[in-house]
Amino acid sequence: MRAIAALVICLGLGLAACKPAASGGAVTADDMSLGNPQAKVTVVEYASLGCPICAEWNNTNFAGFKAKYIDTGKVHYVLREQLTGDAPVAAAGFLLARCAGKDKYFRVVDAVWRGEAPLLEHNQNAAERDALVKVAQSAGLTEQQFDACVNNDDSIKALNDRSDRYEKEDKIQGTPTFVVNGHALEAGDTPMPVLEKAIADAQAAAK
Repeated sequence: MRAIAALVICLGLGLAACKPAASGGAVTADDMSLGNPQAKVTVVEYASLGCPICAEWNNTNFAGFKAKYIDTGKVHYVLREQLTGDAPVAAAGFLLARCAGKDKYFRVVDAVWRGEAPLLEHNQNAAERDALVKVAQSAGLTEQQFDACVNNDDSIKALNDRSDRYEKEDKIQGTPTFVVNGHALEAGDTPMPVLEKAIADAQAAAK
């Protein structure tokens, strides 16, 4: 059985906490992003779909952040995929999001965070997999397509390569970590006022 198949079946094998992760550098074709690429401020979030703190930040803050900064063209937002926390959930979720396509990527990511968060604290492997299958179906994929997606060797290698590359290139100490125009904020549950101040400072410096 290939490693990712065991990963999906044994979704409860994740790490106990969100541990140090990943990367940096200029925005590339590998990155998934929202908003105006020409915005004066770029916010890069290093996050994991298996990280409860990341899920909480998404579920509590992302909608407001998107409405205020991304939808208005003030911020170019980039999500960089990490495999911290419950690594099997993170890997399967990100593979699924990429299979769904760029136009559905962030919708799938949001659904995984919202649907998986209650399960991350338990060892309900079958329940976790069922939740991911339901997310796949909501994005127009069948269960068979979901299985093919998370078992695709090329996609698995690409995800691992991205995470490995990020880890070597930057000094991110945990997830979530926000980097605003190259300035990294403290890892963890970043309060919105802290992120907003960083964005305002970056806007002022960019004038």
